[in-house]
Amino acid sequence: MATSATGTVRGGYGKAVKLAKGQSLRIVNTHGSQVVDFWAFNAADTAEHLSMLHTRSAHYRLHFRPGDALVTNRRRPILAFAEDTSPGVHDSLIACCDPARYEQLGHPGHRSCAQNLVEAFAELGIAAPPPPAPYNLFMNIPWEAEGGLSIAAPTSRPGDAVTFRAEMDCFAVMSACPHDIFPINGPDLRPRDVAYSLLG
Repeated sequence: MATSATGTVRGGYGKAVKLAKGQSLRIVNTHGSQVVDFWAFNAADTAEHLSMLHTRSAHYRLHFRPGDALVTNRRRPILAFAEDTSPGVHDSLIACCDPARYEQLGHPGHRSCAQNLVEAFAELGIAAPPPPAPYNLFMNIPWEAEGGLSIAAPTSRPGDAVTFRAEMDCFAVMSACPHDIFPINGPDLRPRDVAYSLLG
């Protein structure tokens, strides 16, 4: 499959791209430690979006893997999970960071993934819908049998990548999470750039 476009999502910022049905998006964790909050929206109706709740229900798993259909809040496939060269540790539970969360943590005015979603859509000249729960690529949230959750550094390595194939025309939004308070983006707490390619 030929690469038709490449780009970079700057650490702490976001980027939206439009995918035609059948086109693929490859996201590369260039430095290995960067979490990418990821969303997809039906290009014809952004009220329909990739839904973690419905995708977990479709597969009865917290972790998704290559071969899985990622479905919308209307239970329709929006992306196919095509490839994963990482250890496969991603998160489908945690909400994206937003201004209210950083105020709670004592960092008012901090950049957030929710803000990155709005800015990414604005670059396309489109009003952003409210952010649904993201698919947190490369984010490591271990869980315990009794239901407890914790935060750990990503297990991904430099150059690890995931690839998704569009099952409908859609907007894909990537946020190189700006969190620098807990080790979400690695022990040095530093957001970093990630790369992406549009394929096909």
